[in-house]
Amino acid sequence: MIRSREEKPIRGIEIDLRGPEGNAFVLMQYATRLGPKLGYSPQRVDAIIEVMMMGDYEGLLKVFDREFGHIVTLWR
Repeated sequence: MIRSREEKPIRGIEIDLRGPEGNAFVLMQYATRLGPKLGYSPQRVDAIIEVMMMGDYEGLLKVFDREFGHIVTLWR
């Protein structure tokens, strides 16, 4: 059956933290790409990245989830 694209459900981004996409540097790249798409200013994106780098990996995940959790699902 061929269907229209309009029927396709919208799915958020899913990241498996156990795989290569769970790497801290990859998550910061996601933040860099997603921020502008969400209307974040370059200064806000830079501030988010800076806070992500301040702590450990768990802290990075919390910041990422706080900022992008409404469109990205993180899987452990």
